[in-house]
Amino acid sequence: MRKFLIAVAMLGLSTPAAAEVVSAGDHGFEVRQSINLVIPTEKAFAAFGQVQDWWDKEHTYSGDASRLALQMRPGGCFCETLDDGGGIEHMRVTFLQPGERVVLTGSLGPLLYEATAGVMDVKVEPIAGGSRLTMNYRAAGFAKGGAGAMAPLVDQVLATQMKRLRTFAAGGGKR
Repeated sequence: MRKFLIAVAMLGLSTPAAAEVVSAGDHGFEVRQSINLVIPTEKAFAAFGQVQDWWDKEHTYSGDASRLALQMRPGGCFCETLDDGGGIEHMRVTFLQPGERVVLTGSLGPLLYEATAGVMDVKVEPIAGGSRLTMNYRAAGFAKGGAGAMAPLVDQVLATQMKRLRTFAAGGGKR
């Protein structure tokens, strides 16, 4: 039975995350990522909250994903600490429905330095054999060079993060 479950998990790992630039323009964009997991919704949701265990260190300011933390509570911070005692608030939890949905607000990566606002809406739903985690990230405002040009890059980074989350959630270990 264990070998069967591992084989099913590996099949899920070989399937790419569904990624999509939903819309993009000069002043905003929306990207969507979706992954299927062979674990119950509660475990999928909990795995998402362990961002330090699956987020790619290449997409941190510190170069160390263990410096990330996501406090899964209203007002909770998705933050990163830095060596010099400083840090970054990447996003803030603005809505939480434990086990089902979390909405975070904030501008990721280089959008932090632009006049943009972002909303990340993460939903987990049951499907046959496990759960589906879907992440929509919308950012709007003034971005030098146009927000539409950033959409494919943000989509690519978030697709990488979702693949890493899928590996972690399936028991593939940290980073």
